[in-house]
Amino acid sequence: MDTHVRALAALAAGVRSFRILVTHGHADHSAAAGSLGVVTGADIYGPAGVEGVTIPIEDGFVASTDHGSLVAVHTPGHMEDHLGFHWPVRRAFFAGDLVLGEGDTTWVAEYSGCVADYLASIEKLHALELDVLYPTHGPPLTDPGEALARFAAHRRDRIAQVEQAMTRAPHADIEQLLDTVYRDELPAAVRGAARLSLFALIDYVNGVRR
Repeated sequence: MDTHVRALAALAAGVRSFRILVTHGHADHSAAAGSLGVVTGADIYGPAGVEGVTIPIEDGFVASTDHGSLVAVHTPGHMEDHLGFHWPVRRAFFAGDLVLGEGDTTWVAEYSGCVADYLASIEKLHALELDVLYPTHGPPLTDPGEALARFAAHRRDRIAQVEQAMTRAPHADIEQLLDTVYRDELPAAVRGAARLSLFALIDYVNGVRR
């Protein structure tokens, strides 16, 4: 981490005003923020309660830069307090972990209601009419409409699979549902994560049925 912090600090050398924006509290996004703030003297903006954040911000916060403003957008799903940053002048969006630069899925299993929140956040980004998405992991997504549709479709496909499995076997336990939904797609190493994801999907399906 020290090497990473020094590299980032070097990029900021000579900058008159420097602020750090944090999307959410997972360690791969926030753990170095405090050290970088100490090295650069920068304030750290992000969701309240995230380690290292010195100035809590919410949806609608505007950070002015030499290249246009960045507007904080609450995009829950991956985490409940997840923020993205809209760059209107470039029709761009810094997406955190709402989407990834490759594939069609991200982690959505952190809290009750996360699946509904995730789908709503995807729709929120659709409405921004973007030209590019900058996820934290992976390359930029230069066809945001296609990418957002792909991630939403994957989640809705899983929802449909879970709903069908629950209808066909209403008394199945979680392990049986896991085998039914994921079939042979699930390596043993990720079974635990898939189980948590399945709990989130069941929570969504049960909410829709109520």
